[in-house]
Amino acid sequence: MLIALGERTAETVETYFRRTRNPEIQKNLPQRAQTLEEALADYRKTLEPGARSFGRTIYADGRYVGDIWCYAMGPENDPQAMVSYCVFERELWGRGAAAKALELFLAELRERFGFERIGAFTYASNAGSVRVLEKNGFQLEEVFAEDGRESRYYRYERNK
Repeated sequence: MLIALGERTAETVETYFRRTRNPEIQKNLPQRAQTLEEALADYRKTLEPGARSFGRTIYADGRYVGDIWCYAMGPENDPQAMVSYCVFERELWGRGAAAKALELFLAELRERFGFERIGAFTYASNAGSVRVLEKNGFQLEEVFAEDGRESRYYRYERNK
């Protein structure tokens, strides 16, 4: 399976928003935007100069299957960005698509922005997300409860 990253567009934002309304995805993916209009407004902000978020689409064998993005970006921040991702095509879960997408995205964040320190949150019960982060060199920093659920904070440092 060939994994590649692509540009986000208003059309992919709409597809992503609709595909992630799936209850199985919703239980593991907290989302700020609760309406399509909010999602599109958030996307438009990423296009503005000085945007503090950046995203890409995930393609598997040429088919759009998810998104990966970072937020709270800033070279002065520690970490320099937070990363999140979602493969909405269930048949690809557990097959390495998200892990490869994160590998590609980390390389792009280093090349484009010079980021070396990146953080990520996931629910402890989301074993797939835990594997994706750990495969890409993220180290567990903290376990905590959030909204009654055990959560994990991971940190990636390129030179460690």
